[in-house]
Amino acid sequence: MPLLQVSDLAVVIGREGGEIRPVDGVAFEIDAGETFALLGESGCGKSMTALALSRLLPDGGRVAGGAVRLGGEDLLALPESAMRRVRGGRIGMIFQEPATSLNPVMTVGAQIAEALSCHGVRGPALEAEACRLLEAVGIPAPARRLQDFSFQFSGGMKQRVMIAMALAGRPQLLIADEPTTALDVTIQAQVLDLLAAIQRERGMGMLLISHDLGVVARMAHRVGVMYAGELIETGRRADFFRTPLHPYARKLFSALPGAARRGAPLDAPEGSVPALDRHFHGCRFAERCPAAFDRCDDEAPAWHAVGAQAVRCHLYEGVSVPRGLDAPLPLVAADRPHSARPVLQVEDLVVHFPVRKGLLQRTVAQVKAVDGVSLQLAAGRTLALVGESGCGKTTVGKAILKLIPPTAGELYLDGENITALPASALQPMRRAVQMVFQDPFASLNPRMRVGEIIEEGMVALGVEPDAQRRHARVGDLLERVGLAADMRWRYPHEFSGGQRQRIAVARALAVSPRVIVCDEPTSALDVSVQAQLLNLMRELQRGHGLAYLFITHNLAVVEYLADEVAVMYLGRIVEEGPVERVLKAPLHPYTRALLAAVPRLDRGGGETHGGEGGEGGFGGGDALQAPAGGKALADLPSPLAPPGGCHFHPRCPYATDVCRISYPPVTEFGREHRVRCHWPRRER
Repeated sequence: MPLLQVSDLAVVIGREGGEIRPVDGVAFEIDAGETFALLGESGCGKSMTALALSRLLPDGGRVAGGAVRLGGEDLLALPESAMRRVRGGRIGMIFQEPATSLNPVMTVGAQIAEALSCHGVRGPALEAEACRLLEAVGIPAPARRLQDFSFQFSGGMKQRVMIAMALAGRPQLLIADEPTTALDVTIQAQVLDLLAAIQRERGMGMLLISHDLGVVARMAHRVGVMYAGELIETGRRADFFRTPLHPYARKLFSALPGAARRGAPLDAPEGSVPALDRHFHGCRFAERCPAAFDRCDDEAPAWHAVGAQAVRCHLYEGVSVPRGLDAPLPLVAADRPHSARPVLQVEDLVVHFPVRKGLLQRTVAQVKAVDGVSLQLAAGRTLALVGESGCGKTTVGKAILKLIPPTAGELYLDGENITALPASALQPMRRAVQMVFQDPFASLNPRMRVGEIIEEGMVALGVEPDAQRRHARVGDLLERVGLAADMRWRYPHEFSGGQRQRIAVARALAVSPRVIVCDEPTSALDVSVQAQLLNLMRELQRGHGLAYLFITHNLAVVEYLADEVAVMYLGRIVEEGPVERVLKAPLHPYTRALLAAVPRLDRGGGETHGGEGGEGGFGGGDALQAPAGGKALADLPSPLAPPGGCHFHPRCPYATDVCRISYPPVTEFGREHRVRCHWPRRER
């Protein structure tokens, strides 16, 4: 008997003006020790399916039909008192955003103890069991960290605490809702390895919800694709990644960025997931499907078996591979022209933040966020700045825009030194250099209409004094970024995440900049929405000669969009050069570790890591092995007290005595490829 059986599950949420049906007829099974992954865009119903399994639906929500059986017991028939023992006991759940899921006014130990006490652990055993759980998820000094609050933990550590709480009741089924979204590749790898190890040890079933195909390829045994509340394809991982059947699933693969698609637009599905208050007659994907015909609009497709896979699509009636879907996905590589003249130069940039203590607030230490960074960016080119969270990438971007005062160093815009310009003289620089922030919802004023948000910069910087022309320009900008001009009257909360990011791009373009600093603009976007945004940025760059400083930890995006890449570690650049050279033949052990941590797709039917190449990738060298008796890439040291010598030596398996004593000089390898390492490792 399967551990979990979900049969014809339907969820209805009542709201003013009617009802929506975010889950409609979903059915799947999960065996003990098996991981079933739900794939799909935001709004497809993945998270609502998970909430229905635990009966945690929002206000107005109810299960309108179907059955959910855990170990043969119907969870939908249980009284609420019995269901409370199931939640956190037989079913554990890891939520998408640990920072908002953990209570900021309770210590981590108190929160874990609270979860344990709900499942029968009492007295002195509480603290001992909480300590054991923290140790089990790899948090060092667990007895001491029990007294810390969640804000004292990094993003990866917060996620580990969430895993410890989910494991408190020794669950049979673990629901992991986007457990690695927006995490660095190294932290993501640690969290995924931890989940896999715990699953093997305990024999848990796992429902993994994700829009990241690499994560699904690494973790899942079977895959289900959701669209507009329905499951439209299911199959074993190897079969699905070898041959995705549904046109929507194939579009997800063709939307993936990578080196092989450089110079060509990504083939993302147009439009967005339809509103769930609609009454559907035919296929829900028909209006976005390139293979749709008349029947797709009028008749809902039935399930069809294709080998060990199943697909809900009219194209598969009586055939195994329908005509038009058996062609390989188009891959086009193209180089972009090189502009020698830099529009932006950063020389020896230093940003230190003082740590003050005592009654007189004396400076007792310095947080060395940026410690001697030099960069050059030419018109029409993209420079990617990559590295883990806390390495100083965002601080570099903000210092370039003078949002943070540099401690030392020089900034040049078109050859003019702007470092010491007073605030009153910065207006031309503000026009020339704009920024797109990571979280568009937080960076857009919720009390202003979209048109006012876009127009605000033009008014403040005197770009267009005429109100009618500003009005016309706002409409033109909205259409240029793929939105309707009449959307100017809406507020930010009325848009999806991808649409809000498009609005942020339109706001940056409103003042006709020459450089745009993009701070993780795609980190939390679906594959299709990410592809739409990357296509937009590529078109704008070609049309206007924009220069991008692209801050990211997504190396697939770097492979697709960037011309040059700089790898940053604890405030310093450790390797830089043309993207093809740095990612194909990385020299610094840290660069190799980043590439080795990236889950890549093997279209032969599985998953590989960065060192083994993969879908559209440059490859990237062998994975770092753990030093004797150690772990494979420990947590990032604090910039408050960076290690002596080479900052990476405590985490590097190749470190020697000289690495612990002196910081390495710059070594050049060929044209424009530079590395700071005492023992740079050539590709074998």
